[in-house]
Order: sequence, then structure tokens, then C-alpha cells
Amino acid sequence: MERRNAGWASGFAGVVIFSGSLPATRVAVGGFSPLFLTSARAVIAALLAAGLLALLRQKRPAATDLGALATVALGVVLGFPLLTALALQHVTAARSIVFIGLLPLSTALFGVLRGGERPKPAFWLFSLAGAALVAGFAALAGAGASPAGDVPMIAAILLCGLGYAEGARLSRRLGGWQVISWALVLSLPPMLALALATRPATLSGIGGPEWLGLAYVSVFSMLVGFVFWYRGLALGGIAGVGQLQLLQPFLGLMLAALLLGEPVPWPMIAVTALVVLCVAGARRFA
Repeated sequence: MERRNAGWASGFAGVVIFSGSLPATRVAVGGFSPLFLTSARAVIAALLAAGLLALLRQKRPAATDLGALATVALGVVLGFPLLTALALQHVTAARSIVFIGLLPLSTALFGVLRGGERPKPAFWLFSLAGAALVAGFAALAGAGASPAGDVPMIAAILLCGLGYAEGARLSRRLGGWQVISWALVLSLPPMLALALATRPATLSGIGGPEWLGLAYVSVFSMLVGFVFWYRGLALGGIAGVGQLQLLQPFLGLMLAALLLGEPVPWPMIAVTALVVLCVAGARRFA
């Protein structure tokens, strides 16, 4: 029980950190292209991770782990950041955050497929209820809907769920921060090439908020958050702890309203409040 509680506490810390990712990305794409933002944040985080691995003299992963690390990199280093950056050119941060409510279901499904977990039937009822609330709201929300934004968000959720489940499975052997660090290092060469190829022609028009957004997604969203998140998934279970992501829309909506001044209509808050109730039930039967 102590191990499980530690996992949930660590997972919650990761969710709090991740909640700032989409608002920060929304700000950053105001000055950087999605491709450059995706590659630059990965390069910065990879350099920090490489320094950490060298400083603590971590042993290189086995050759058999490289495929799984590449899957992690595809899901959380490339796929999710790039697709969300593309989506945020067409939808508000508040709307995109609602799609995060689908991420727990995606994570749980890949936890069963890749992690060998078998939650109780009641768990799936709560998980599906939370996902249905979010998906239903997204489908009925009129003015903010945009296929150019919604489709990339759905693809991002699928890739991210795969990356979370695969990383959690590896974390049981390698450790949480080691998994994201090695995945970042593995992705450094192609990401560095992409960053150089898509760098802005001039930096004169990029203001302080855009640089702060890049700094946040590079350090916290890409590295620090995963230290807590993968540890939480490994200790508390992929499917169960993954349901904490249902809280992320609520935290993200507050940030979007406070930092970006985006309107947050009451139906969005009501849906989020109902979704939060699903977390308690999912945790009980995970």
C-alpha cells in the first residue's frame, strides 16, 4: 500500500507539471514554428539529460531496450509535442486541454497491451465514463471546433499513451528518470538536425513570453515532469495512476485562463468537475 500511495503521489506531481505544457506551447508557437519548437525543446532537454546521465555515471541501456526507448521517443519526444504544436495553431489551449481527458484511457489500453496489466471491469466503466464526458463535450463544443486542430490532438493522445505505457514498463527496470533521459539522448541527432533546418531566420521578433514558453516545455514538460510521472506509473500501475491525467484538464484550464486570458465557459468546467469524480472510482478498482 505504501508503494502504491507513493506512486500516486509521484504521478500527481507529474500531472501538475504537465498541466502547464499546452498553455506554454500555445505561447511558444506565437514566435516559433511547430517543427522548430518540437525539435528545440527535445535538444535542450536531451543535453540536460546527457549531462545528468554522465554526472551520475549511469550504465548504458542494453541493446534489447533500444527498441522500447525508440518507442518512448516517438511517443513523447516527437509525436505528442509536434502534433500538439500543430493543433495549437488552430485551437485554443483551453480546447486542446479537454482532449487530455482522453489520455488516461489511451494510457490504460496500452498498459494492458504493453504492460500486461489487468484492471477490474469496474475500472473500465469509470475510465470510459471519463473519456465519454470529455469526447462528448469536445464533439458538442461549437465555435472552438476545428478539424485541423482536433485531428492532430487525437493522434497526439494515441502516441502519448503508447509512450507513457512503454516508458513505465521500462522504468520498472531502468528507473523513471533514466528512461526519459536515454530516450532524449537517443533522439538527439535527428532532433538537432531538424532544429538547425527549421531555426527562425531572425530572433528579433520573438519576445520574452515565447522564450519562457520554450524554456518551460524544454525543462519541465520534456524532462522534470517525466521524472515524477514514470516513477508514479511504475510504482502505482500504468492504468491506475494514468487516470490522474483526468485532473490535468482542470489544472490546465485554470492556467489557460490565468496566463493567457482565454475564456473558459461554464460547461467546460462542469464537464471537468464530473471527470474528476471518475478518478476516485478508477483508483478504487485499478
